[in-house]
Amino acid sequence: MTLKVGYIGLGLMGKSIAGNILKAGYPVTVHNRSRRSVDELVARGATAAPSPRKVAQASDIVFTCLPDSPDVEAVVLGPDGILEGSRAGMVFVDNSTIKPESARRIARALSQAGVQALDAPVSGGDIGARDATLAVMVGGPKAAFDAALPILSAMGKTITHVGESGAGQVAKACNQIMAAAQMVALSELLLLARKAGVDPKRVVEAIKGGAAQCWTLDVKPPRLFAGNRLPGFKASMQAKDLNIILETAREYGIPLPSAAVDAQLFNAMLQMEMGDLDNSAVIGVLENLAATRLKTE
Repeated sequence: MTLKVGYIGLGLMGKSIAGNILKAGYPVTVHNRSRRSVDELVARGATAAPSPRKVAQASDIVFTCLPDSPDVEAVVLGPDGILEGSRAGMVFVDNSTIKPESARRIARALSQAGVQALDAPVSGGDIGARDATLAVMVGGPKAAFDAALPILSAMGKTITHVGESGAGQVAKACNQIMAAAQMVALSELLLLARKAGVDPKRVVEAIKGGAAQCWTLDVKPPRLFAGNRLPGFKASMQAKDLNIILETAREYGIPLPSAAVDAQLFNAMLQMEMGDLDNSAVIGVLENLAATRLKTE
């Protein structure tokens, strides 16, 4: 029997993920606050639902991809939410990046209705979402993971069951520590090369084959050199994730000094009205501090 899938939250990532699930042959019911993304997916064969509750009633597995912890809690546990439309045996999968404790709280509430919950945040940006090459980090019951795995495979290339509820969000927090550090390091090296009078493009080519090689160095410099700072992953979301990381670190008494500095830089982007730009556009904060700009094509 083909599982019926629901997807709620059709933003930069969610619309592409839902589209790939649809492309894989699953019947998909969708809901989103704004109608445009819903209409695009309906034109491709999806079914629209007027509320999260209606999505749950029409689905065997319901996915969400929403901005922050309060949004997920409202959609799942609030009025006309997923819990109200749920039934025993249903599986809930959250692709959002939220606090680990929020994921655990949602899982506990759903379990009382016989629903198994997975926290399954993703990494790979808009490119990974479009190309179905995301890394998916999953926390929750193994039985629910096994049930959802065929659908998760339609959105990602690397799907890892990390542990129990909340483990996926902890893994994503660790991922975002590295991602933010790479964006800041990339900005620093490009501006150092620029201000020292060396061609940043040649520097990137020189170091890509060595120990500095990483996804960020492969993907982001061409966009920056072309003057493209539009979002693949919004800086405001990176800032949100770093704030989650620091709050979680305080709960466990873990010092994260470099993540704290990165959080200051990304929060500065918000103050500079750069939150809707790509996370690699953190270079703009350092450009102001260094009184120099990266030369673009």
